[in-house]
Amino acid sequence: MPSRLWPVAWASVQKTAAILCLLLLSGAALPPTIGQAKIPLETVKLWADTFGRDLYDTVTKYSGSLLLQKKYKDVEPSLRIQEVDGLELVRKFSEDMETMLHRKVEAIKNLVAAAEEADLNHEFNKSLVFDYYNSVLINERDANGNYVELGAEFVLESNAHFSNLMVNTSLSSVQLPTNVYNKDPDILNGVYMSEALNPVFVENFQRDPTLTWQYFGSSTGFFRIYPGIKWTPDENGVIAFDCRNRGWYIQAATSPKDIVIVVDTSGSMKGLRMTIAKHTISTILDTLGENDFVNIIAYNDYIHYIEPCFKGTLVQADRDNREHFKQLVDKLTVKGVGVVDQALREAFQILKQCREARHGSLCNQAVMLVTDGAVENYEPVFEKYNQPDHKVRVFTYLIGREVTFADRMRWIACNNKGYYTQISTLADAQENVMEYLHVLSRPMVISHDHDVTWTEAYMDSKLFSSQAQSLTLLTTVAMPVFSKKNETRSHGILLGVMGSDVALRELMKLAPQYKLGVHGYAFLNTNNGYILSHPDLRPLYREGKKLKLKPNYNSVDLSEVEWEDRAEVLRTAMINGETGSLSMDVKVPLDTGKRVLFLTNDYFFTDISDTPFSLGVVLSQGHGEYIFLGNTSVEEGLHDLLHPDLTLARDWTYCITDIDPAHRKLSQLEAMVRFLTGEDPDLKCDEELVREVLFDAVVTAPMEAYWTALVLNSSEALEHVADVAFLGTRAGLLRRSLYIGSEKVSDKKFLTPEDENSVFTMDHFPLWYRQATEQPAGSFVFNLRLAEGPGSPSEPVVVTVSTAVAVTVDKKTTIAAAVGIQMRLESLQRMFWAATQQCSAVDEPCPKSCQDSDLDCFVIDHNGFILISERSQEMGRFLGEVDGALMTQLLSTGVFSQVTMYDYQAMCKPPSHHHSAARPLVSPISAFLTVTRWLMEELLLFLLEWSAWGSWQVDRGAAAKPVFHHSHKQKQQDVLQPCDTEYPVFVHQRAVQEANGLIQCGACQKIFVMQQVPNSSLLLLVTDPTCDCSIFPPILQEATEVKYNASVKCDRMRSQKLRRRPDSCHAFHPEENAQDCGGTSDTPASLPLLLLPVCAWVLPSQLLQ
Repeated sequence: MPSRLWPVAWASVQKTAAILCLLLLSGAALPPTIGQAKIPLETVKLWADTFGRDLYDTVTKYSGSLLLQKKYKDVEPSLRIQEVDGLELVRKFSEDMETMLHRKVEAIKNLVAAAEEADLNHEFNKSLVFDYYNSVLINERDANGNYVELGAEFVLESNAHFSNLMVNTSLSSVQLPTNVYNKDPDILNGVYMSEALNPVFVENFQRDPTLTWQYFGSSTGFFRIYPGIKWTPDENGVIAFDCRNRGWYIQAATSPKDIVIVVDTSGSMKGLRMTIAKHTISTILDTLGENDFVNIIAYNDYIHYIEPCFKGTLVQADRDNREHFKQLVDKLTVKGVGVVDQALREAFQILKQCREARHGSLCNQAVMLVTDGAVENYEPVFEKYNQPDHKVRVFTYLIGREVTFADRMRWIACNNKGYYTQISTLADAQENVMEYLHVLSRPMVISHDHDVTWTEAYMDSKLFSSQAQSLTLLTTVAMPVFSKKNETRSHGILLGVMGSDVALRELMKLAPQYKLGVHGYAFLNTNNGYILSHPDLRPLYREGKKLKLKPNYNSVDLSEVEWEDRAEVLRTAMINGETGSLSMDVKVPLDTGKRVLFLTNDYFFTDISDTPFSLGVVLSQGHGEYIFLGNTSVEEGLHDLLHPDLTLARDWTYCITDIDPAHRKLSQLEAMVRFLTGEDPDLKCDEELVREVLFDAVVTAPMEAYWTALVLNSSEALEHVADVAFLGTRAGLLRRSLYIGSEKVSDKKFLTPEDENSVFTMDHFPLWYRQATEQPAGSFVFNLRLAEGPGSPSEPVVVTVSTAVAVTVDKKTTIAAAVGIQMRLESLQRMFWAATQQCSAVDEPCPKSCQDSDLDCFVIDHNGFILISERSQEMGRFLGEVDGALMTQLLSTGVFSQVTMYDYQAMCKPPSHHHSAARPLVSPISAFLTVTRWLMEELLLFLLEWSAWGSWQVDRGAAAKPVFHHSHKQKQQDVLQPCDTEYPVFVHQRAVQEANGLIQCGACQKIFVMQQVPNSSLLLLVTDPTCDCSIFPPILQEATEVKYNASVKCDRMRSQKLRRRPDSCHAFHPEENAQDCGGTSDTPASLPLLLLPVCAWVLPSQLLQ
């Protein structure tokens, strides 16, 4: 982590030096001049005091803050303030999570046992005829109105527990990828056998109603999912989802592995062969996960690592590295003669070094040889590096239809406990690559070790390609399913993988926000240090109007979110599964990075037993260390709860309403009332939270009467001051009262679920609440807001004002609530312009006013954003953007400080690549040859795929759609790519309440006066606009990408952060049948294929190079 900050530090030094030079030129220390007479200090102070007094009177009146403070003060004698035991809290949360996850594991074990028993009792029937519910065909009818084959009637109903999707909770349905024939004997027998899972699916769901999707992914390609659902093909009519490609399947089917891919880039691999080889490598990379390690070596006349930075080592196969390898593979070119033996030696040496250094997975090791042939079997290499123990498996992939070298390639695989396959077309790659996973699974299958696997966080957008599924992060628990038949024991037959999803949102509900305080939160990370759940994890980014998944969303490291942990003490302890605590000073970004809070946080952490996960709980020191407990009667509390303008945090769990179908339509408030009245004895509620809500409801009830009286007793002019008054309490209770008709409210999204920053969510308090808690007692924090909603103007029109209400018992203070108003910006302006008409303590006309042409007045907040200016286009903008000279002076004199923040989840535009301008000037002949070459490659590709598919159809005797993923074709590159950025945030130093000075701007001087507005987060700035200070550049609050030089970038890519390896490893088994190692292709060559060599010979050679 520290190495990342060197470029940043250097850039900061350069920027500081530039500013100092400007300040030296400005003559800021010059003696007072006539300029000061233009802006009398006492007048500016009077303006600020008058404005502050009027503002305070207005806001306290319409918010009722003084009344709320009094009500909580009155109940202080009956309160108990209790210190939170962070370690006890994190242990309790961990135990609850362990219990929940254990129930999911038990459900999976039930399914695995049922599947293996069903397979044991099933005899394979090659001529089996069996109708099943095909997820794509169910409820489909033909032209005559009859149900199509495999498409019988399947009852579907909307179910809130399953994201309101149409499902059948009595039966499962079966999905197959388009390129898997739905009546293949293997498929029919597997589907028939797995019908035994239906009653177990239902029993599991009845036993644990919190279960979501349960499924079985077969090694033959079918996917049985419960509850049953209709699967919709994509716009091309294709079902691309293949369960065997999913991370949960691959991780459960094999132990961790170290892979070295050795690819032939000699001249014989030109054209289509290289295209197929690239696709094969990409497919292999897709089978790797964060517990695996990989490298790729290319060879022709010499060997070279396709990423020179990774020379001689293995790197973790996380998403970033896999995608990086894919990009490099796409750029491979062919030439020369292949030196296979040297490449194999290099691969074995890497794997040996990793074993000896105890680096990598420390489990399976394999070499993947991708080539169009081998002129010998390279036995001396294997004798030297892989005998007698055969610690490294060798898998061989023969590219193309040439079978001359098939025997040698098979010998290499069979004598090194691997597997041989021939890949003739792009369509062959998927099935043939999957064979290596079956080989690696054999030791585990023979041992009958059912390891439980938990995946990293992911969003399975492919699961329901066209279904309206909420974007939520998941983890999957998975277990392998084996054949227990004695006659196949040595073959180690993997039947498939059983899995079930766990929504991380549901898991994190077991660490409720009300127990963590205003700034507290909980988070989870994996054994690899990657974030599983964290309030600052941002898996999506916006591109235009669309939300997209970031490429590396599930490999965000803990050190990239908790980046203040520069020594990685927290990360190390959590990965090691330790239980403990530590404290850190942190800078917390707010309001999309425009603001920052300075906190000292206490971190408490422990592991979650029988999972690879660790849990962290964060409590902020000070008021975050305490909770207060109060009592009230149920009758009194119920009376004050039942008010139309009272709501509860929608995402908080006051009562469990998502299990029993009878409760799902209840709001949390309705459920709580039923619980308290005893109307529904089956409801389960969080009694501690319910008590807090009842107490807060009673204490805050007078506010409703107060706000109502204001409306009734006010004149029509009131609507020009405030739109709405509101308050929130530590229990997630929210009260609001409109001062105007709802149709006249300027900011209609405020305090609604659509505006997450303004309401209580599952992992944070509202922005106005969080900011208020860090203001001095009795002080109000102001935020300018853009009104959002249909027909709203784009300029800011409302200001949110809030203050915190604290309670103190025995010298212990904690925050009970926050209260505020949303007022019209024009009201704030009116008050300000009136205040600047004063020039003495008595009401007299003032010779100077902010509306004079020789004065510029700004009201800015404590982060430098303009709330009031004579020019409406400046409101809402950062002061440094409008007046760089003034902001520079405020920074140099210590009125403001600049804080550098970092974002390691940013998305940036890639650097533009300028192609040679001469390229369009190539000769017509060259252009013709280029086009002809492209046409021939496409023709060859088409013939190969058509032939392979035609042969398949002859064998199967059925029409199924082919699915080809042409990775060789031009890809639509994303406009944005992951990057690291730094950005400045500016903060007013509260100790500096007034300042003034001169700014030398060339031939003139610019004077300024700054004055704190009392009881607020606002500052009044008055300047002389007659002096042109454009020599000072604007100071912008925008993110810039952190650029790393080649050396630093390589070090970062090679660096191996601490990780905890999975507990189990199944590399070899003495009963394994190593001679089950693949064979030659049985696909007959067709006439077009036989003619291809003739075509290649007839055409000019340069067309095919």
